[in-house]
Amino acid sequence: MKRAALLALALAPVLALGLAACTARAAPPAERVVHVTARKFEYTPSEIRVKKGEPVVLEFESLDRKHGFDAPDLGLSTEIVPGTTSRLRFVPATPGRFPFHCSVFCGEGHEGMTGEIVVEP
Repeated sequence: MKRAALLALALAPVLALGLAACTARAAPPAERVVHVTARKFEYTPSEIRVKKGEPVVLEFESLDRKHGFDAPDLGLSTEIVPGTTSRLRFVPATPGRFPFHCSVFCGEGHEGMTGEIVVEP
């Protein structure tokens, strides 16, 4: 009986670690933050590269006036107001190239205020 008790005491930590490993869940991947500035008539960066399945936070700041951000194929849209930070969270599901543009008229040259999100596999 003493041997059985000693064996049980010796194996308890090993069994507990094995049980913890079986029940532990992998931590979700950390969000990647991409800072984007908007000003007449450009975004910086104008090309945003992300990976499929990677959680992303786009942080927008306006350097001059109210702008907008619209990436319709990704369902992303927000207003960018001077003095504030606008955030969009998303997890890209499909590789490809997704155009975006300013959705708030900001003067002549507004039509050229565009960019692209590139989702890599």
